Amino acid sequence: MQNTSWRHFDFWLLGAVALLTLFGIIMIRSAIAGNIELIEANTVQKQIIFAVTGFVVIVVIAAIDYKILAALSRPLYLGTIIVLVILVFFGGALFGSARWFVLGPILIQPSELAKIVIILVLADFLSRHMGKIHDIRWVARSLLLTIGLAMWIILQPDLSTSIVIFVIWFSLVWASGLDVKHVIIAGGAGVLFLGISLPLMLLTYNPEREGGLIQSYQVERIINFLFPDPNARHGAIYNVQQALVSIGSGGWFGKGYESGTQVQLRFLKVRHSDFIFSALAEEFGFVGTIVVMALLVFIILRCLRAARLASDSFGALIAYGVATVLTFQALVNIGMNLQLLPVTGLPLPFVSYGGSSLLSTLLGIGLVESVILRHKALDF
Repeated sequence: MQNTSWRHFDFWLLGAVALLTLFGIIMIRSAIAGNIELIEANTVQKQIIFAVTGFVVIVVIAAIDYKILAALSRPLYLGTIIVLVILVFFGGALFGSARWFVLGPILIQPSELAKIVIILVLADFLSRHMGKIHDIRWVARSLLLTIGLAMWIILQPDLSTSIVIFVIWFSLVWASGLDVKHVIIAGGAGVLFLGISLPLMLLTYNPEREGGLIQSYQVERIINFLFPDPNARHGAIYNVQQALVSIGSGGWFGKGYESGTQVQLRFLKVRHSDFIFSALAEEFGFVGTIVVMALLVFIILRCLRAARLASDSFGALIAYGVATVLTFQALVNIGMNLQLLPVTGLPLPFVSYGGSSLLSTLLGIGLVESVILRHKALDF
């Protein structure tokens, strides 16, 4: 019998997550100050409710042996696809959106849960066929599993979340021992696909004909990133310009909580979600951003530690998958704020507003805690 004593619980990980989540709530409160609509919508209160629920979920999931989830991965996979299919075909008509279920004042985004589900599904599949990873046919099967879920997210359309799904797939097959030659082939195919499809989509795009896999705002973001207009007064490029002004004006130590002019005078748009990194940079400065990034790095390293100490490959891949999601979303969000990457809707983990995203991320932390509770040896 493996030792599952709660003394193995990673309180360092939980503490860092709690600290960053609390800071996110405080930062959201500052970001929406003066915005009557967001205040009346109880934005901060909703985030607190999701946070409290999420920490309860961490404890509950940690108490459950993660190995049980291997048997549940297939039902979870099929159930998630069914929910996503319903959302694609009936979301706009019944719920007002093709990405969210509207439950009174609460918005639930199933694609956020899909990130955790695909981690479980791929971890189970790859751990059961670990010795066959050098056979390209098994790699292809894992990719088909991923496409089977991701395609319904793409059709919403939600390109950024679908990219996260594919990043999870690649990271897990890589961690399973994927051949370098397969990586080169896949990378070459990906570059070729983007080299052909991206120019073709941009050349054939018609803003008067909505629908399809690429939307007007997505094209605008790509064009603005590749060919920025410094004189733009609206749209994505304007938002990024204001984000850069916010970051630069924060200096070393920031202007102080609720004292950032870009934030409080609302020059910075979507400052409580997509551009919250710029908001915290203005109010807490370079030092504040370093502290936040250091906490994120610490959390990611604790997840990787859990992967290293896991008693089996299934648990290791779960922890590695959660670390991948946190790393990728943090890099993309921060890169977007610094105009190093195109604007996307990916949140800054634990900090950006978004109940479904926060709950999904905390669920992932609960899985990591479940793995570490049943690990091989205890160390710091």
